[in-house]
Amino acid sequence: MEMAEDDTRMFQGREYVYAVYREKSFSRAAQKLFISQPSLSAAVKRTEERIGYPVFDRSTKPLKLTECGEKYIAAVEKMMAAEQEFFHYINDLGELKTGNLTLGGSSLFSSWILPQIMGRFSRKYPMVKISLVEESTSRLEELLQNGGVDLMMDNCDLDSAVFESCVYQKEHLLLAVPGAFSVNGKLQEYAVPAREIRRGKLSESEIPPVPLEYFRDEPFALLKPDNDTRKRAMNLCRLHGFEPRMIFELDQQQTAYHVTCSGLGVSFVSDTLIIYGGANPGVVYYRLDGADSFRNLFFYWKKGRYFSRAMGEFLKTAGCMKDRKSGNPHEDNI
Repeated sequence: MEMAEDDTRMFQGREYVYAVYREKSFSRAAQKLFISQPSLSAAVKRTEERIGYPVFDRSTKPLKLTECGEKYIAAVEKMMAAEQEFFHYINDLGELKTGNLTLGGSSLFSSWILPQIMGRFSRKYPMVKISLVEESTSRLEELLQNGGVDLMMDNCDLDSAVFESCVYQKEHLLLAVPGAFSVNGKLQEYAVPAREIRRGKLSESEIPPVPLEYFRDEPFALLKPDNDTRKRAMNLCRLHGFEPRMIFELDQQQTAYHVTCSGLGVSFVSDTLIIYGGANPGVVYYRLDGADSFRNLFFYWKKGRYFSRAMGEFLKTAGCMKDRKSGNPHEDNI
């Protein structure tokens, strides 16, 4: 390839390159962009010719960036973040008569909680276009860092030096056990009725926490090691003197819960999942004790980035912010 002739032209077609980077596939990116794969391939090739070097290593599956490609994508993300900040500023001047807001959440929050808040917000501000990105926590943190999402909902603890946050609500972890497991027979006094979980007041329940050591010989469906629920589950089991016998290691809390609903293993689930997704009559639920049995569900945004009026109004709609002018969210839903 020849060296780029005009630096200003190197970023023409960047949206096509970025889509391929996000999807790690030309075919999937073409579907997302609603164009043919040959057209997308040609557009990316033209951009690479303007740069003078390849962006993608096409010999690998999935596609990987070249060293030049990594630098190019980093520059594109900085440009996108700057454009988004200025766009938010202009929208604020227009009293939210237009604008964009991009939200991020894992499968659980994107399925059950965020759409409800989005609906209330859209009825109040129908001209603001809302996008929802459903990804893993680690990927959402990366997107929040580089401006790919404006607000992220998650129950993990992100670095307070990098991100600001407000509490949406408290979560309690429950032990979910297939009803057919014989261990339930001697633990009936600890079983928590579904109606009590739906009240969202487990901390006030008179039903005692279950002695977790009773489940030392049962099979468990756990999440991946870097997941907050997995870390808490391991701590709780070790607090009761045993290592759980894991038969499934999964990505999503909902998947682990479905394993339990199918009668295959015990799982740790949040009361959020049961409150919004519904209880299963074939599952027995138990309260847990210890500091790892409860946590906060947060909204996060990037510290130092322009905090738009749309972001503030969305948090206010969610009940996390009283005063947009102050720019400081409040913990209303604890």
